[in-house]
Amino acid sequence: MAIIRDMISGFELFQPTAVDDAIELLSRYGDEGWVLSGGLDSFDWFKDRIKKPAAVVDLGNVKELKGVRTSTDGVEIGAMTTVTEVAKHPHLLENYSILTKAASHIATPQIRNRGTLGGNLSQDTRCWYYRSGWPCYRAGGNVCYAGTPTSMNREHCITGASRCVAVNPSDTAPALIALGAQFVIRGPKGEKVVEAQDYFMSPAVDIQRMTVLKADELLTAIRIPATWSGAGFYYEKMEDRKAWDFALMSVASAIKMSGEIIEDARLAVNGVAPFPVRLEVVESFIKGKEPTDELGMAAGQLALSTTNAQPLRHNAFKLPLMRNLVRRSIRGMEG
Repeated sequence: MAIIRDMISGFELFQPTAVDDAIELLSRYGDEGWVLSGGLDSFDWFKDRIKKPAAVVDLGNVKELKGVRTSTDGVEIGAMTTVTEVAKHPHLLENYSILTKAASHIATPQIRNRGTLGGNLSQDTRCWYYRSGWPCYRAGGNVCYAGTPTSMNREHCITGASRCVAVNPSDTAPALIALGAQFVIRGPKGEKVVEAQDYFMSPAVDIQRMTVLKADELLTAIRIPATWSGAGFYYEKMEDRKAWDFALMSVASAIKMSGEIIEDARLAVNGVAPFPVRLEVVESFIKGKEPTDELGMAAGQLALSTTNAQPLRHNAFKLPLMRNLVRRSIRGMEG
């Protein structure tokens, strides 16, 4: 068990003003380097002395990573743009309200003022065993403490586990997956772009990483195509309390209608697996149909069966929760 301490371990602090300089520093320090975005995840680790980087690269002065840029092709959001700006930006509110609603549900106003979109997407899991310093698989050990018969695992996953049963904590991830967003990553070898759902790492691939980012890479921007601008949107986050809490589960949907019929759709859920899950089978199932309550019920059941959802000792409630959230995301979309 970790011991809470008053003093953060010492490290070298760098505050570059350009992305290339930040990448050079991360390349130099490798696994001993740490990226500081809003700091809300980082300082928890530092305060408890569970993470002790040799160097911290603070991105707060890199102006090119901030701001919302619009064009006829869509919108690009810098990874260091604050959650508050995302939640209140007029263009996003008018055209991509699913993202602004997700952003507005993050934590508290104070945290949204400091936290960034890139930080919300790239933060580590909140499994209390892992974050308290227990030597679990994700921390390099050889056991998942949350997956044992006597463990407390109410908030953990019901599908997608591979030794680790911790879930992804991002509120904005399912909304961006539903919008067909792309994430821009820069490193020593240049720039690459990945689909939103491909940014998040499965423990079956690498159990110690939450995203595909390597130690010398940065998430620099999030691009949202104009394809889903003004579609019918639905976002819902289920949590124990309405502020300063992580989701038990969340759902996001973007649906285009042709008259009374669903022409196209994208759905994603989070809090059910160690990574956000896009429900492509459900998307195909509802296309060409009228969004009735009966369709929603069938889609919710299909989501359970196609994800092979199996509860742990304390989270069987997530099965009906997932079914009903998918149902509501189809029936309750807003323009």
